[in-house]
Amino acid sequence: QVQLVESGGDSVQAGGSLRLSCAASGDTYSSRSMGWFRQAPGKEREGVAGIDTFGGSIRYADSVKGRFTISLDNVKNTLYLQMNSLRLEDSAMYYCAADWRRKNERTWYDGASYYYWGQGTQVTVSS
Repeated sequence: QVQLVESGGDSVQAGGSLRLSCAASGDTYSSRSMGWFRQAPGKEREGVAGIDTFGGSIRYADSVKGRFTISLDNVKNTLYLQMNSLRLEDSAMYYCAADWRRKNERTWYDGASYYYWGQGTQVTVSS
């Protein structure tokens, strides 16, 4: 009931910025919880940032705190991830995810707890 279309991935130099977008359509009640995940080759998928679209908490992985900002445009029904001060280790395929269920501190970063996923957008950071 939720379709997610991501965009904004690009190749950038370390220290640069990117803004990822995730356009959501369908039942908004089926996307109460939304988040950004990333997966680099040879590494496990990890939660980057999560948001409760009902106005609840926003959570970030420790590795991106102070550099990344997750936000939601309720008018456009679009989720954003503003990424500043990009590092080489930020290189990954970034995915937008959504789920109808509330997340807590144990589940927000767990990709297995999200039902809907976008196709991913590639972010490559070079020196």
